[in-house]
Amino acid sequence: MSTIYRKGFRSVYKLTAHLVFVTKYRKEVITSPVMDRLKEVFESTLNKWDCKLIEFNGEPDHIHLLIDYKPDIALSVLIANLKTVSSRLIRKDFPYLQSKYFYNKPYFWTGAYFVASCGGVTVDQLKQYVQNQDSPVK
Repeated sequence: MSTIYRKGFRSVYKLTAHLVFVTKYRKEVITSPVMDRLKEVFESTLNKWDCKLIEFNGEPDHIHLLIDYKPDIALSVLIANLKTVSSRLIRKDFPYLQSKYFYNKPYFWTGAYFVASCGGVTVDQLKQYVQNQDSPVK
């Protein structure tokens, strides 16, 4: 299996992150139509950032995203944008959620999130690779 690297002006990279967003109060509000709309919103938003949604799924109270992103993007800024845009559009498209579950407040996601970098090799494999480099003779 070959790895496809992306190229920038002065970089070659492959950056992948696993994100998890949880609904406010851990309310189970993500139904199939909400999930479909979230996927559309995330794909569209990531495309605007020149990023890619690799995989998307979730449960009634949280979602998982696997994304490919660029090295010149601050991941925390991208995550904040994804949460803000998706929250606003979901509340607009499904207005009953706000009154039924969120006390008529402008909520959808918790303020927190989970993020983990991921790649094709383990940390131990990388450590071994770095340790086995031919160091200059002292």
